Amino acid sequence: MARRRMLNSGLVEASFTTADEVVHWHGAIQAQDYGPAKWSVGQRATGLSDDDLDRAMADGSIIRTHVLRSTWHFVARDDIRWLLALTGPRVQQHNAGRYRELGLDNRTLTRCQALIVSALEGSNRLSRDEIACVLDDGGVDRSGQRLPHILMHCELESLICSGGLREKQQTYTLLDKRVPKAHRFHYDDALIELVRRYLRSHGPATVKDLGWWSSLRVAHIRRALDVLGAEMQSETIDGITFWSIASDDTDSGRGSGVHLLQAYDELYVGYTESRYFGDPRAAFARAAWRDRSLPNGVVLLNGGVAGHWRRSLQKDSITIEAFLYDPPKRRTATLLEAAAEKLGRFVGRRVALRVTTL
Repeated sequence: MARRRMLNSGLVEASFTTADEVVHWHGAIQAQDYGPAKWSVGQRATGLSDDDLDRAMADGSIIRTHVLRSTWHFVARDDIRWLLALTGPRVQQHNAGRYRELGLDNRTLTRCQALIVSALEGSNRLSRDEIACVLDDGGVDRSGQRLPHILMHCELESLICSGGLREKQQTYTLLDKRVPKAHRFHYDDALIELVRRYLRSHGPATVKDLGWWSSLRVAHIRRALDVLGAEMQSETIDGITFWSIASDDTDSGRGSGVHLLQAYDELYVGYTESRYFGDPRAAFARAAWRDRSLPNGVVLLNGGVAGHWRRSLQKDSITIEAFLYDPPKRRTATLLEAAAEKLGRFVGRRVALRVTTL
């Protein structure tokens, strides 16, 4: 199953050449940690570099914003409007309790919206610190976690989104400046499209997996599956029902090799019920997630968890530290070196690889 997911997600045999193709295929790609998230996109395409992702953000072909859940995602420009319309209200419902805890009532949030939109109408892009000054000048308390939640609220209301980097700082801009307003929104059409996108890129997966990933109601997901009918197929393994596109391939050797996945790669964060399903190292992987002494990147060997890794960037080099469960055989060591070199080419730096056996 892991190999089928790798194939469907484009981690192997990908035909993508641009960042927006990768993101569009998935519907959305989690991106709260910007640098590693760029690698998740880059390793699924041919010839992409870290700088290409920055350029895609700058020209707006991909947008980084809060959608699906209370975290940032990369979304293709043509998808952002309907995805926000479909999932934004659900995320706002989930956030409501936190807004109350922070004293962000509707009146306060409405005032924040007005101040931020007005400032961005007069300026193309503003950094988070500059928006903080706008709120200060407007007499709004933005201390602690209030500022990030104010910004998230404005994103979920389709008011603001990423404006690309200014030097090394992320900026915000008005969504209306970045993306033309969409045609009339149809809930069922959007629901069906998101279910299709998720299963073609993440399948085989369960309804619970999709509900977690999208924040959508299970009843609505099941309704979409009924409408999709013969386009979908299901199989039950160990009492768990998995769904995928009917043309989905069967397990093969095409998921072989070593892959360095960042902690929030869609192959892991895209699931809840079936994360690590069938992997003999599942217990190790879950324990490592809670162990702060270990890095949270995942080393995949032939589709299974083989260890963990982290990276550190220097001016002209990148150091990759891999912590493996078992001493690497010669072929595994060669494949690991190739995976590290691929990441080095992506960020445009020479690679220093250090391997430790746990």
